[in-house]
Amino acid sequence: MLSAQTLDPSAERHVVARGVPLLQRAVASPWVSYIESGRVALGVLDGGAMEHQLGVVEGPCWLEATSAVLNLPHVVDAIAETEVCVRQVPVAEFRRSLSEMPASAQLVLHDVAMAHRQQTELTVSRLAKDAEARCAEWLLRHAQTGDKGVMAVLLQQRKRTIAAQLGIAPETLSRVLRHLRERSLISGTGRMLNLIDPGGLRSLAGV
Repeated sequence: MLSAQTLDPSAERHVVARGVPLLQRAVASPWVSYIESGRVALGVLDGGAMEHQLGVVEGPCWLEATSAVLNLPHVVDAIAETEVCVRQVPVAEFRRSLSEMPASAQLVLHDVAMAHRQQTELTVSRLAKDAEARCAEWLLRHAQTGDKGVMAVLLQQRKRTIAAQLGIAPETLSRVLRHLRERSLISGTGRMLNLIDPGGLRSLAGV
């Protein structure tokens, strides 16, 4: 895989001043950033300020390369905490380098990246979204489309377990599901829930 030693010398390199955003949530960057030096905060930005900070990374390191591995938009915002020296590699080149790895290594990398992504999504959801938005996002993520084109979720876990994953009380989950039914966003009781308005759920979840 690409490393500091194998970076293409032509990879764009520049210095970023403190306070400058480096990543934006829900946006797919055309490049992957390698931090040669400096410190970067990860979290949720609001009005240019880090409202919820999830962590800090310090160069030398790749910056949120999980998104490039999975070919997905970024799940966090990133802002320079200090002056940062960064080199940018096109996503296509980065992914080409991954494709040269043994198939077994690619599989392990993908599984690790997926687990990291899911954990980060859950953390961001708990910080930045209310209970209804979290629940809507969870339903969309676990939905399957049936033969008639209807999206539905089979609740294979106890509601108490699902509520714990969402960081809410079981009573809150039951209340939220009731509200979603009343708003005609979902239907059904018991273990099967039909998503009758996926667009409305996406709007509620902010995805």
